[in-house]
Amino acid sequence: MSNSLLKATFQTIYMVFFSSLFSTIIGGFLGIVLVVTDKNGIKRNKFVYSVLSFFVNLFRSVPFLILIIYILPISKALINKMTGPTAAIIPLTVSAVPFVARIFENALKEVDYGTLEASISIGSSDKEIIKVMLSEALPTLVNGITLTVINLIGYSAMAGTVGAQGLGDLAITYGYHRFDYVQMTVPVVIIILLVQIIQLLGNYISKRINKKISI
Repeated sequence: MSNSLLKATFQTIYMVFFSSLFSTIIGGFLGIVLVVTDKNGIKRNKFVYSVLSFFVNLFRSVPFLILIIYILPISKALINKMTGPTAAIIPLTVSAVPFVARIFENALKEVDYGTLEASISIGSSDKEIIKVMLSEALPTLVNGITLTVINLIGYSAMAGTVGAQGLGDLAITYGYHRFDYVQMTVPVVIIILLVQIIQLLGNYISKRINKKISI
C-alpha cells in the first residue's frame, strides 16, 4: 500500500501540475482576448467576444465526468492513450480553461480605469497596456489560479474513476471495491493535505505581491 500510495500521490501531482500550467496559459490568453474585445476593450470586436464567450460558457456547463468521457478519445488520437495520468491531462486542461478564462477576464476588468487612462495618455501600445493590467491584477489572478489548482486536485480524483490513476483511483481500488474504508480514507487525507498546502502557498504569494504593489 505504501508504494502504491507514493506512486498515486506523484501521479496526482503530475496531472494537476501540467493541467494547471496548460490551462493557465490557454485560459489566460482567452481571458485577455475577452477583455480586449469587450465593448469597453481596447480592440472592441462584438463578434469575437460573443463567439468566445459562448464557447467558454458552453464548456463550463458540461459536468466534468461527462466531459472526460468526450475528451478521452481525443487523448487517444493525440498520444495514443486513453488511460493513465498523461491521458488525463488533456480533459483536465479542457475542463479548467473556461474557468481560468473567466478568472482572467474578471480580474482584468477590476483594474482601476484611471491606471489605464494614464497608460493610454502617455501613448502606451496595446501590448504595454495589457502588461499594466496584468501587473495590477496579479494578486487577484494568483488567488484565482490557486482556486483552479484546488479544483483540479478534486477533478483528478474523479478522473481516477475512469482510468486516470492517481489518488482517486487508489481510493476506489483499495478502498471502495474492497470495502476497506481505512484504505479509502488515506488517499482522501492526502488530497486534503495537498489542497491545504496549495491554499497556503497561494495566500502567501498573493500577500507578497500585494505588499510589493503597495510599496
